[in-house]
Amino acid sequence: MKIKNVVVIGSGTMGSGIAAHLCNANVPVTLLDLKTEISEKARERIHKSRPPLLIDKSKINNIKVGNISDNFDVVKDADWVVEAVVERIDVKHQIYEKIFKARKDGAIVSSNTSSIPIKILSEHLTDSEKKDFCITHFFNPVRYMGLLEIVKNENNDLNKINQLKEFCEIELGKGAIICNDTPGFLGNRVGVYAMQIAMTEAFKMKLSVEEADAIFGRPMGIPKTGVFGLYDLIGIDLMADVLKSFIKELPETDEFHEVAKEIPLVKKLIETGYTGRKGKGGFYRVNKTGETKVMEAINLETGDYSPSKKIDLKSDKVDLKGLIERKDKYGDYAWSVISKIIKYASSLVPGITKEFNDIDEAMRLGFNWAKGPFEMLEEIGVNNFFDKIDDYSGNNFLENLSKTKNEDFYGARQKYTNIETLGKVKKTASSLDGNDSAKIYRFNDYNIVEFTTKANALDYNSMDALKKATDKPLIIINESMQFSAGVNLTYTMQFADKNDFKSIEKFIKYFQETCKHLKYSKHPVISAPSGLTLGGGFEVMVQSNFVASHTNIVVGLVETIVGLIPAGGGCKEMLGRWLETEESKKDPNFAPLKVFNIIGYGRTATSTVEAEPLKYLRPQDKKIMNRNSLLEVSKEILSENKNFKAPEELKFKLPGESVRVEMNKIIEKLYNDKVILDHGVQVAKELANVLSGGDTSINKTLSEDDLFKLELDAFMRLIETSKTQDRIRHTLSTGKPLVN
Repeated sequence: MKIKNVVVIGSGTMGSGIAAHLCNANVPVTLLDLKTEISEKARERIHKSRPPLLIDKSKINNIKVGNISDNFDVVKDADWVVEAVVERIDVKHQIYEKIFKARKDGAIVSSNTSSIPIKILSEHLTDSEKKDFCITHFFNPVRYMGLLEIVKNENNDLNKINQLKEFCEIELGKGAIICNDTPGFLGNRVGVYAMQIAMTEAFKMKLSVEEADAIFGRPMGIPKTGVFGLYDLIGIDLMADVLKSFIKELPETDEFHEVAKEIPLVKKLIETGYTGRKGKGGFYRVNKTGETKVMEAINLETGDYSPSKKIDLKSDKVDLKGLIERKDKYGDYAWSVISKIIKYASSLVPGITKEFNDIDEAMRLGFNWAKGPFEMLEEIGVNNFFDKIDDYSGNNFLENLSKTKNEDFYGARQKYTNIETLGKVKKTASSLDGNDSAKIYRFNDYNIVEFTTKANALDYNSMDALKKATDKPLIIINESMQFSAGVNLTYTMQFADKNDFKSIEKFIKYFQETCKHLKYSKHPVISAPSGLTLGGGFEVMVQSNFVASHTNIVVGLVETIVGLIPAGGGCKEMLGRWLETEESKKDPNFAPLKVFNIIGYGRTATSTVEAEPLKYLRPQDKKIMNRNSLLEVSKEILSENKNFKAPEELKFKLPGESVRVEMNKIIEKLYNDKVILDHGVQVAKELANVLSGGDTSINKTLSEDDLFKLELDAFMRLIETSKTQDRIRHTLSTGKPLVN
């Protein structure tokens, strides 16, 4: 049975997100609610959503809307009906009665519940109805979160479950993991336990919230919010309700009960309205005194707030072995948390899933962990783990592993999918090379480069790896969520603070040289971006020969925001693309002005559909729904281009002064309207000089090297100013732009 038509019942946050994502996949979908006005308003929210739920907003009307009284007959034509109504069992049972009376024979019916077991949801269904009923637990926001848990029990038709999994994986681009009907299912069971153990151990070991978050964050391969920051983000009161649900459903012997005990300080925060970011604050709060805002953190012993302190662990790289071997309270805390997470996760095998690999993938896809619990165990080392661990009696997985002490216990990655993913092939690479910023995986007929820095920011080492890896056809791809957020600004500012601008210039020249080398290498270079592909990351992508892009890309040149201009060939390449247009052939000013507008405003696209009109992506670039498929598609491109020849170098005819006059008029208006201030004028004029071709005229021909030189000179003039440095420092410390 193929899924060609879907009905979603319930237009709240999750129902709307599911409907929007089905629309992204070009699957006909109808969104129903109690009243048509409610589903219409939901459709409006989808259209206006930030970040956008739709890849292509022009397709909003492909989501049909209606109500469950007048329009329920649409169910009879649906191949899949998704229930996403309020988490009340009586309401759900009423909906199921209606659905199963109306549905066509064999149609799949699923619930998006995050906690209610199938056995309760399906208790009034017939045996034949139970075969076609399951849980499809999408993680929120649906478009951006990779994990989909398909929860089954002994009543299900497994062929149908596998068909649904295949559809959700291929068409919706999800990491669809099948798990058994247990409380909290898979991701939340482990994820919430991890949060609770990180919190309770912080209380027990008398760490501050800042210390706990510094460790239970990037050093452990976990998002930088940490545990207390994540609590505030989710809502402390909501987390309390989640814990009550787990306590109610789990047997008393489950270790979860120990970490779910009520903490007096947490109870007090909820009672006083300190429920997190949505309330007056939580473990962190913003205290405003006059015009000054100060971030404060709570003292876990006294309940008092004081200014939040930055904790310097000396390294924020994911190094679990190094972290747990520290001879201080941070090492003790890390080991206590990690070891307990591993113990708990392993105790769930095979109860939740027979494949322990699935637990790792659930944490990667649903919680953005860099490594799941068993990958943590693999990195720590089996023997090292058992040397340090105290008691694991009753844990069948660990007891069996302790007998073999098999360091290679892990085996294959990502068993949940048949797709040849990066995670799988990394284990089969013939050799590994690279450095601290990028890894090179070498295969017989191609290489892979994977960036490994924070946000995959680029530096000398990144460039070294890229150049080194072009001895064979090259695929630039990352398993982390981001392709690259751009050049490492912290690294750049270390030189600026010493007035060592020659080193900055040397690096930019090397960056340019590397990008040109990629573009004109004798072997094809493919970039396979996903997530943030900004600034320098964009310049690497745009100077690759081929692109296979995930649809959830955030792409653009944003250098002007920090008082700089693109200097790795971004200006050059954007000019090249816009000069190919018919408008440019008629008007020599068209391309420079167009690119001036795009780069000047730091415009970003949040999907492949938005990227194409800006010429960030080309029509021939591949656009892929399933992030797991990026490597497979990239290898197909290599296979199709066995007789690859490097492109011819670009030549530029630019109008020079005549178009700068027009650009200066734009700058003057922006200044008079107070859109930009004094330094904004300086940045804009430097950009105008590059895009106009500097001291040239339409009759002269400029080379790519000429454009590289213009970019470099402008970049250096700007980085040497105190106001650009102020912008960079402000962005690095606050994450927000400075207008000066």
